[in-house]
Amino acid sequence: MAPPIYAIALGSNRRSRHGSPADTVKAAAEALGVERLSALHSTTALGPAGRGFTNAAALVSSARDPADFLAELKAIERSFGRRPGRRWGPRVLDLDIILWSEGFYEAQGLVIPHPSFRERRFVLDPLAEIAPNWRDPLTGLTVRQLSAGLAARRPVDRHPPRA
Repeated sequence: MAPPIYAIALGSNRRSRHGSPADTVKAAAEALGVERLSALHSTTALGPAGRGFTNAAALVSSARDPADFLAELKAIERSFGRRPGRRWGPRVLDLDIILWSEGFYEAQGLVIPHPSFRERRFVLDPLAEIAPNWRDPLTGLTVRQLSAGLAARRPVDRHPPRA
């Protein structure tokens, strides 16, 4: 029986001992032993992070339960130089569990699927490259459908130009 698969979001917007944020994301993917890695995406920062991010998504097989796997991800973040800081701030490396092939999980402050992934292009677009048909266990929609739905949302211009 094959071990479960995790979909992981990777992001960086600060240099590390591995180099640029893009080099940091690539090195983190290597440290994780990813099976598939999306292209690297440059995205603008949310909140007070300031600098833009390099983001990617990866698929990782692991027999560890989600809580133990999260602890492993946090250890990798620390080994890359991440320190506790303010929410939404700049970071050397951010690794988040987005989906788990076993479905829904909630315990010890960890919720899978990631509660915000459906609203984040910087997660959905890279994930759609490597796992377009993976279904969100809560909505039943595929990653491709979630990404397309988010792309289709456009702000409504409530003040059309005057003639």
